[in-house]
Amino acid sequence: MIKLLLFLFLPFFLNGNEFRQKDENKEQRVVFQLEDREILEKVFEVFKNDQNTPVSVLMVKVGSFFKETPYTAATLEINPDMEMLTINLREMDCTTFAENVLAISRVIKNGTPTFEKFALELQNIRYYEGKIDGYTSRIHYFSDWIFENDRNGTVKAVSKEIDGTIYPKAINFMSTHPESYIPLKNHLEMQKIVAQKEIEISARKTYFIPKENIGNIESKLQDGDIVGITSRVDGLDISHVGILVRKDGRIHLMHASTKAKKVIISDETLEDYLLNSKSVTGIMVARPN
Repeated sequence: MIKLLLFLFLPFFLNGNEFRQKDENKEQRVVFQLEDREILEKVFEVFKNDQNTPVSVLMVKVGSFFKETPYTAATLEINPDMEMLTINLREMDCTTFAENVLAISRVIKNGTPTFEKFALELQNIRYYEGKIDGYTSRIHYFSDWIFENDRNGTVKAVSKEIDGTIYPKAINFMSTHPESYIPLKNHLEMQKIVAQKEIEISARKTYFIPKENIGNIESKLQDGDIVGITSRVDGLDISHVGILVRKDGRIHLMHASTKAKKVIISDETLEDYLLNSKSVTGIMVARPN
């Protein structure tokens, strides 16, 4: 089957919940396929009466709509030489799954959802200050994603109020492994920008919930919370991302699973999921606004 790649030019930017024209002479390139628009229109039709649904419930409903969607890594790395807003609802990795569900839920809550509003919401979530200016304008570290989206009012970082354990780790994985990132591989200046951002991230007082504490604080977690699963890998903050769902009174993880190769809700509880993995240390939690 021939895939049709489309480009949408948006002369707008998103500032909070307000859409304004930024510059009549500056257009933003968005790359997507016709199927992505069709999927989004179907989502909007299914949830057309959910504008007044609490965002926590809507996150779970929209996330569940995408169950069985194939997992595919690096869906944003279409063109390493040109950063574009990539919309892909046909296949997702763990981060784009959470981003897509959050953006769709917010657009539905804001009323009169459209593809263009979704694109602008997604851009605001994915990029620093909602502006695309090359590879380094994308928020690559998920602890930084939580910080930035808390700052712009999209989510609230709640790890501190839930548990209050300081995250003690210095972040430097991208700058020390540039060969793992095609856009960074041969771009020394870009590596310097990333390294400076890592210094900023590492200097912050960041909080997380150690996996040994999950059982004690599980009642404080909510449906629709977005979690970043913290990693033991040197220099890396978060290795996986998902959305929380309560089943039979226990919290489970809805996520684009690398093991199942699709979007699933885990059979095991979040606590068991974390305790059974030696490579993870806990979670950071972002609560959608």
